[in-house]
Order: sequence, then structure tokens, then C-alpha cells
Amino acid sequence: MTTNPDRKNRLTNTNLNFLQRETSRREMLRYSVTLAGSALLAHLFSARLLRASAASDAQQSPSAADLLASMRAKFNAVPMETQKLAENVTMFDGPGGAVTVLNGPDGKFMVDTFVLPAWPKLKEALDGLGNAPVKCVIDTHWHFDHTDNNAHLHAAGATVLAHENTKKRMSEPHDLPVLYRDADGALHDLHFDPSPADALPQQTLPDSYKLQANGETLALQHFAPAHTDSDIYVHFQKANVIQMGDTFFNGMYPYIDPGTGGKINGMIAAADKILSLADNDTKIVAGHGPLGNKSDLTKSRDMLITSRDRVQKLKSAGKSAVEAVAEKPFADLDPVWGKGIINSDQFVQIAYLTL
Repeated sequence: MTTNPDRKNRLTNTNLNFLQRETSRREMLRYSVTLAGSALLAHLFSARLLRASAASDAQQSPSAADLLASMRAKFNAVPMETQKLAENVTMFDGPGGAVTVLNGPDGKFMVDTFVLPAWPKLKEALDGLGNAPVKCVIDTHWHFDHTDNNAHLHAAGATVLAHENTKKRMSEPHDLPVLYRDADGALHDLHFDPSPADALPQQTLPDSYKLQANGETLALQHFAPAHTDSDIYVHFQKANVIQMGDTFFNGMYPYIDPGTGGKINGMIAAADKILSLADNDTKIVAGHGPLGNKSDLTKSRDMLITSRDRVQKLKSAGKSAVEAVAEKPFADLDPVWGKGIINSDQFVQIAYLTL
């Protein structure tokens, strides 16, 4: 069994360059349009400039399918590691976040599924836990790096369970409000077609749900809009393990998806909710970053509050998102929080757009 010392550094090393800092006016235009849509930023840029930038980018952009395949490949390059969290609870960590599995005579009950190219090694890891089939797959939210292997697992007999908004979002096309920087340094947004029918959750919950299996109680609860509007947490109550999905980025600035309801205040509320459930021995599984605990989540929550308050002050003073970035409000936070998937300039924009 290997350990998981610092997934944050491994993610950074694979150059998952979400929302790279823009240095030119043209790049900032493109970044802002992708993050929020022209309607949210009409007060910043003229419609003519936005249309011209979008038209120019469209002529040079690779296909949406190629971009998505490249992003999946980058996630898949992260090595998979295994960490036992309790007697019958195991975490697989790597190509698209974390997968947690409850294993026993009632079958395997797993949370999240990695990116699509990781399926062979995910299947091998699952088989390595024993012969029991996967009975249930729980999606913490709709994003592809957490749902990509739903169809494989459903075909093998598992029922996919998620919040009703996860099924709704997966059933729609999306231009995910992030940018992808390719090998040539060009910036692109990521387009997602609706997921195929066999990848959609077969069972949904509106608010909360409980599962009893393998001597364990799994308590599922929907968060108010936080990372997205589809987030849930999964509490393995006997094992004292809580999987938060992407409502917790351990040790780094988080990504919050403004295109599907993400709110920085919701991220803070999500942290407060889990802190009320956790004790000093609780293992808290982050969507990205190493396995965490109550202290780690408290530090992340405090950073979110500080970030929100600083950006809110600038926004209330009439600063635009671009002007807020120029103020460098997170400069003192960067030594701790700025070495992950996104940097402080990008997180200023995210905080601004999700207030």
C-alpha cells in the first residue's frame, strides 16, 4: 500500500493550468467571457470588442473534442495511489481527484469515478479489493473528472446515485467556465455535450439520503450552491470519513463554477457544515489536494472568508473584476494557497464572479 503525501504538488506538476493569468488585453477579454459570459461583463467591455475577440479565437481554436481529450489525458497522467482510511474504506487518489470505496460482503459502494482514460487502472484497483461487485456509485457533483466512468460502472451492474441537479447538468450542454492552456500556450474554453443516457444517474436525491451496507451508514446530504449547485457530501459515519468532493480543495485556492451556480458563500457554508460534523479524528476527503482533517478544513474556510471579504470590499467600492485583480488582494495568501491548480489572480476573478 502506498501513501498520499501531497497530491497538490502532483497536480501542479501535470500542468493542469486552469484559468491562467492573462497578460494582454485580448487574453483578458477571452478569459472574462469564458468565466462569466458577456452578459455579466457587459459593464467591463464593449460588445464589439467581445465579438471581435471571440471570432478571432474561433478561427484558431482546436476542436472541443480534442481539447477535452487533452484535458482528460493530463488528469490521467497523475499516478493513482491507494490509502486505507478505515477497516473497510479505501481511497484511490490521482487521475481526477479522489475515489472512496466501502467494501464488504454487500458489495462495493464508491464515491466518484475519475476521468475516462483512468478506467483500466480504476477497474484493476477495484478488483484488487476483492470479488464483490460494485453495487452503487455516488457522484459528488456533475463535473467530468468525478463522473466520467459512470457508464462503465453502470454497465457492470452498479446503480449511479447523485443529486437531481447532477443529472440535470449532465443532461445539458455546457461551456465550462474555465480555460485550458494547450502546449502552444493558447487559451481555450471547454465544451461538454450532454452525457450519454447510460452515464446519467439512475437514482437521484433532492436533499438527503441514507444507505446501509457492510455494517456502515452512508449519509448523503446536498449543500446549498457552493462549488456548483449539484454538490453533496458523503459521510461514512462508523468509519468517521467524510468525502466533500470539490467543496474542499485542500491547501490551495479552489475552483468555483459560476456557470452552474457556484457561490463563494456556499463554499464557506459547506466548510462550516462539515466542521460541525467532524472531530479531530475525522478523515476529510478533498476533491483536490491531500487527505485532510478538521484543522485543514478550518484553515481553508478561514482563507475563503478572508478572500471573500477582501474582494467584496473592492466590488462594493465599484472596482471591476479586472481592477480587483490589479489590486493584488491575495498577495499575502499566495505562499500557502497559490501553488495549486489556480493562482491568486485567477481566484480574485472567481471570487468576484461568485459573490
